[in-house]
Amino acid sequence: MRKLSLLAFAVLLASCGATKTALTADKTPVLATLDLKNVVDDKVSVTVDPGTFTTDEVLFYIPKTVPGTYSTDNYGQYIEGFKAFDYDGKELAFSKTDDNTWKISNGKNLDKVTYFVNDTYDTEGEVKSKVFSPSGTNINAGKTFMLNLHGFVGYFNTLKEVPYELSITRPADLLASTSLAPKKLETSVANVDIFTANRYFDVIDNPILYAKPNTETFEINGITVTLSVYSPTGIYSALSLKDRMEKMMGAQKTFLGDINGTKIYNILLYLSTMEADDASGFGALEHHTSTVVVLPEAMPKERLEQAMVDVVSHEFFHIVTPLSVHSKEVQYFDFNDPKMSQHLWMYEGTTEYFANLFQIQQGLIDEAEFYQRMMDKVNNAKLYDDAMSFTEMSKNILVEPYKKNYANVYEKGALINMVLDIQLRELSNGEKGVLWLMKELTKKYGNNTPFEDDKLIDEIVSMTYPEIRGFFDIYVIGNTPINYNDYLSKVGLKADLVEQETGYFLNGEDPFIDVEQGDESIVFIREGIELNSFFKDLGAVGGDVIKSINDEPVTLESIRPIIGKSFGWSPDTDIKMTVKRGDEEIELEGKVGSPTLKVETITADKNASAEIIKLREVWMKG
Repeated sequence: MRKLSLLAFAVLLASCGATKTALTADKTPVLATLDLKNVVDDKVSVTVDPGTFTTDEVLFYIPKTVPGTYSTDNYGQYIEGFKAFDYDGKELAFSKTDDNTWKISNGKNLDKVTYFVNDTYDTEGEVKSKVFSPSGTNINAGKTFMLNLHGFVGYFNTLKEVPYELSITRPADLLASTSLAPKKLETSVANVDIFTANRYFDVIDNPILYAKPNTETFEINGITVTLSVYSPTGIYSALSLKDRMEKMMGAQKTFLGDINGTKIYNILLYLSTMEADDASGFGALEHHTSTVVVLPEAMPKERLEQAMVDVVSHEFFHIVTPLSVHSKEVQYFDFNDPKMSQHLWMYEGTTEYFANLFQIQQGLIDEAEFYQRMMDKVNNAKLYDDAMSFTEMSKNILVEPYKKNYANVYEKGALINMVLDIQLRELSNGEKGVLWLMKELTKKYGNNTPFEDDKLIDEIVSMTYPEIRGFFDIYVIGNTPINYNDYLSKVGLKADLVEQETGYFLNGEDPFIDVEQGDESIVFIREGIELNSFFKDLGAVGGDVIKSINDEPVTLESIRPIIGKSFGWSPDTDIKMTVKRGDEEIELEGKVGSPTLKVETITADKNASAEIIKLREVWMKG
């Protein structure tokens, strides 16, 4: 994902075509060079130089989708000026068969391909761009580069399993943060980084953040963790965030116990300005030994730290699944014709459940907070199709109507695991739960041994209890909605209505506003949902079109920085909002206050028996 054209090393690469021997392509490393120093028109130049080919036709790909995203992103749409060259430096004929595929004629004479890469952050405000920021790319010449390498480095059809060598020319004051292995050289070239990877998957599994040095490293029970931060105004340092991350990841490792998925882990935190040409999709993307996190820099420290705890804990738990426990569809992922696994209930659901469960088990949150988080998921899951088979949705997640239900993997997916956990605890007298199950599956499989996709549930049943078959058949494979109260009552819990704090425009990741695209995009308050006190106290109602806030016109481009600024509002901040309701324009004025929302939450049943309370304690506290 980096571009480079090496200084003295570039001369060596340029001569490779003339000195190639008859080595077969499957023995010769693919050499990819990226030039981050000489950025032209906000584009990075890339050269990919393979071994020799024995076929007349060669296909070159940029990924259509990548593991962990569950979406079709077509990274090839950001490639320009593609050229193929023979060993004499002459251009070869080629055709582009789709957004992500180039067919090269006379492949036996192919020496290398070159092209330019546009970044995705620049286009996130445009309709065409669907790339989620943590899986996207950023080119900010001389300041920072977010290199999710699947957006920069492609692969040849027969060379996905051969080694790669990446050479990246960089500005002198920008340093790389990555889990990629640096190549050991007798003599290094100034401002050129050279990394190695065993195969193409390892290239895209190791993102790189280039920025001015802002890193901290700490040890967690045998894991070396490095936190790297890009903060455009410099208000956040890795040092200022280290303590919370170290405490959180220490608690995670204690929760996991003897599960050891990696010896190193890199957290790459990119803080966005929220401007039109910067990242606007917030969250994280997992990798085997790292995660990319994108959040707004405008967040106050306390909220930024909590957001980091929530998203990084989720991504780190992916070292269990799908990074250790996964099917053949994941192990042998096809980047341009993906076959999806049916087990998102586990890959994302178990991971999200653990990201909440470990916090109550390790004392990072109290019981009330844990109950509220689970109830939020119950309420959020109602926004999706509750009568959709989860395994069917997972297997077809790249197409509609399943695609629009994807975010439910973080809501109902976590709840499936909560219910399974309670049932396992009940059946085993408190001895076994979902964490025990994942440890057993990790022992059986691990990083390099995939399971058969359609046999996993049979294996889980054989490892546990016959009753678990009915649970999966009815609620996971089947399309019957779960009655959560039936399971909560087993551990002495029930649901009640309470007031909950929200953001001004967002309730967690759920917005109170939406955008209608058109010649003139409009921002409106969503209808059919419960609004928070911020909108209610102002007198706003669902369907109102927001024309301006504090005299600033509201557009698709301007609403993002306004939301960013709202993270810093205090309750006594004045606000004036002009809305269009039908044919009438109305001015709404007041204080922003402290927004709350009435929601159903989980509380303890005071009449629960001692036996039930004991089961609840072992479920939540381990």
